[in-house]
Amino acid sequence: MMHTAVGWHVELEFTEDDQHTRAVALVRLPDGTEVRAHGHATRHRVDSNQPRVGEEIAGARALNELAMQLLTKAHDEIDAESGRTSHTINV
Repeated sequence: MMHTAVGWHVELEFTEDDQHTRAVALVRLPDGTEVRAHGHATRHRVDSNQPRVGEEIAGARALNELAMQLLTKAHDEIDAESGRTSHTINV
């Protein structure tokens, strides 16, 4: 049996100010679909300004949303192919 290696590249971009970090995650799938998701983090006023921490939180939230969108896409494709409602895909 031959195995084919497939790779996906996920891009994360951040915009920040003193209080907020916003992240956008993007993946381009082999079928040409682009899936995009957003995450957000807000620094509490008593916390020190640590942009890396805001990026980690906002990035994680964007990646989590991206994962949920990919699961929904897979579910929809299974349902369309089979003509029935598929079982829940566990994370």
